[in-house]
Amino acid sequence: MAEPNTHYGGEGKLWEVFVQNETGAPHEHAGSVHAADAEMALQNARDVYARRGTTTSIWVVPSDSITATTPSDTHPFFDPADDKVYRHPQFYKVPKSVKGL
Repeated sequence: MAEPNTHYGGEGKLWEVFVQNETGAPHEHAGSVHAADAEMALQNARDVYARRGTTTSIWVVPSDSITATTPSDTHPFFDPADDKVYRHPQFYKVPKSVKGL
């Protein structure tokens, strides 16, 4: 069986880039880069997405390692489970001693 094509135009494997712009902030998806390995992906990500000097951390993840939902998952996967009333705040009674706070 043939290997799946993980290369794009001879430029290397596709990597997703996540950046953190200040310490303690969440990492956010910035875009993608192509690279032969993780070290090169970090360097490419730095060159493309950290030019403004505000980036404090970069993560690179091989695109083929990401598992995601599909549009057909909309209803079954994200069902709000309305039949489980205990998940809603209206289910709980607030004690009288707490209501005044």
